[in-house]
Amino acid sequence: MTIRVLVADDHAAVRAGIVLILGGAGDIEVVGEAADGEQAVAVARETRPDVVLMDVRMPRLDGISATRELAGVTDVLILTTFDVDEYVFGALRAGAAGFLLKNTDADTLVGAVRLVARGDGLISPSVTRRLISAFAGQAPRREPPDISVLTPREREVLACVGRGLSNAEIAKELDMAEATTKTHVSRVLGKLGLRSRVQAAIYYSEGM
Repeated sequence: MTIRVLVADDHAAVRAGIVLILGGAGDIEVVGEAADGEQAVAVARETRPDVVLMDVRMPRLDGISATRELAGVTDVLILTTFDVDEYVFGALRAGAAGFLLKNTDADTLVGAVRLVARGDGLISPSVTRRLISAFAGQAPRREPPDISVLTPREREVLACVGRGLSNAEIAKELDMAEATTKTHVSRVLGKLGLRSRVQAAIYYSEGM
């Protein structure tokens, strides 16, 4: 299956480089480009890509605000030069499925797009430890999700997401098809009012 991707970055040279990298992967097709957040939202709603590669700092509408508007429309993978905490937290709270830095190598970028397209989430290793520390000690606490709305199977899936397992790993551990796993993850997010599996993992760790 071909993965349809939209690339949003206000620097034309950066967009061209990303498009070139993705074009070398036989299973990825770039279906659109955007030079600012407003354009990214408009093009994403029109083309319905599987993944949007979104820069943070863009004119008219920043990447985090654009990500918030695209929640429920498509999965967003933030790709930025800046690993500032407010960008990381803002992106994840807005519903981003992942956060990578632009110094990521080509193979890692392509792999990240494939992971997000499968319904998995990921965070750049360079910010993961800081993210965990900040959420544990600085981020405002929220009421834990009411997991009573979940079925027993959905609770098992949530626990696996909380441990950071991918859909493929969850499917193997719970002995079910990967497509079924993806459906369960989507239902868990919907019932708990969460925007991404990364948020689900954070809520699980806070509430369990």
